[in-house]
Amino acid sequence: MKKDARFIPKLIAFIFLLVMAIIWVVPLAWGIVTSFKSEAEVATVGFKFLPVQWVTTNYTELLFNNAATPLLRWFMNSMIIAVSQTVLVLVVVSLAAFAYSRLKFRGRNAMFVFLMATMMFPSVVNLIPLYKIIDTFGWVNNYLAAIVPGAAAVFNIFLVRQFMVNIPIEFDEAARIDGAGDFKIFYKVILPLLRPVLMVVALFTFTAAWNDFLWPSIVFNDIEMMPITPGLQLLQGMYQAQPAHLMAGALVAIVPTFILYLFAQKYFLQSMALSSGVKG
Repeated sequence: MKKDARFIPKLIAFIFLLVMAIIWVVPLAWGIVTSFKSEAEVATVGFKFLPVQWVTTNYTELLFNNAATPLLRWFMNSMIIAVSQTVLVLVVVSLAAFAYSRLKFRGRNAMFVFLMATMMFPSVVNLIPLYKIIDTFGWVNNYLAAIVPGAAAVFNIFLVRQFMVNIPIEFDEAARIDGAGDFKIFYKVILPLLRPVLMVVALFTFTAAWNDFLWPSIVFNDIEMMPITPGLQLLQGMYQAQPAHLMAGALVAIVPTFILYLFAQKYFLQSMALSSGVKG
């Protein structure tokens, strides 16, 4: 009887998860097979899941034979921006978290509370002043316009700081007895212990930078400098009646984040635990 009582909830959960997986997988699978169909087949054959003839012309035309929508160039732009911003964020966030959790200076707690309060404002509020700053620096149509503004993400500072608070202060004191200064303590003692949370921050940052649409659409108007996500909007205008080309472009855009997820699944699971269960 007890066994049956446990079996029914598990069966319901399994069926629910299976249905949700099908809802998510079917559109993705349809997009993949559509990208390997010819435009003529999409227009004339009607709904048929698998292609009558598998073709790769949609990919070759987008990647190598189209100066109007340089998808390969957009891909490289996104890679440069996402990787550079991830590295910059890891440096800034880890140092800021170290200062807020380990260094003692006047007004530290008040500054941290004020920093947390900025999370209450929607990011769209900052678009106009941020663009004015970028324009003043002459960074419009420059990689720096997309890399620098996201360097000090408040939530990432909070996440790393809360993780760092749980590292025993005795490690710092032992290092100071051996003659280590603040920077050496950070680099030699604290930083190696931050690897799990920094991996989480890196995954968050890379994914957000790669998928960002609004801000790159504002600061980039040169088609050669545009990242791939806003570039897909131009792709839609260029291939409005060519769904196979659009599907090919969309699949190229998701390749890096898909590969990242395959090789870092455990860190994505850690990110869920850290973001929902951080301790004060």
